[in-house]
Amino acid sequence: MLEVKEVYKNFKGKKILKGISLFVDRGEIVGLLGPNGAGKTTLFNSIIGFIGIDKGSILLEGEDITHLPPFKRAEKGLAFLPQEHSLFEDLTVIENLMIFLEFFTNNRNEALAKAEMLLEDFGLIDLKDQKAYTLSGGQKRRLEIARSLITNPEYILFDEPFAGLDPIIVSEIRKVILRLKENGIGILITDHNVRETIKMVDRVYIISEGRVLAQGKP
Repeated sequence: MLEVKEVYKNFKGKKILKGISLFVDRGEIVGLLGPNGAGKTTLFNSIIGFIGIDKGSILLEGEDITHLPPFKRAEKGLAFLPQEHSLFEDLTVIENLMIFLEFFTNNRNEALAKAEMLLEDFGLIDLKDQKAYTLSGGQKRRLEIARSLITNPEYILFDEPFAGLDPIIVSEIRKVILRLKENGIGILITDHNVRETIKMVDRVYIISEGRVLAQGKP
């Protein structure tokens, strides 16, 4: 279980998070919804370790990871997919995976085999030698999701995964995320496309001004 317990965060004297608590189990999708400025991005950045918190705790499978750096949280099973496209546009599709896989193994053949397996799983194997900038928006998002699986995460945070995608591609990415759930991965997702998000979540938290206003099944 991924748990956020009574988390507070201030920026320049302004209270951004005001005692937020939530949890995500393996094999479920949890939505985090709210207006701009509600604190969603700050909460995501706190969970993944990009920023520290002032008070509260973050637990992963019962272990306190509040003060661990992002790479340590990744090693323990936490992954993050940011809203902005984060591919190396001038590298090929497979190189975008290999550059990260080679951090985790000294065996290039092993890394290559895993890269090809991920590309096969995400329907990108025929594009492996194309430059990333030639991909469509949906293909780029699929590649980013494939890359997030390199560390074999147990939980993935999705920040606006549908942003800038047309309805057909949104439906495609939703199916990919549902498949991750079926594979036992716990998912915390926030997106302005409330309709598509609600279709796929098991539970939802509604936040505003740094507080949880409501929670439950949609």
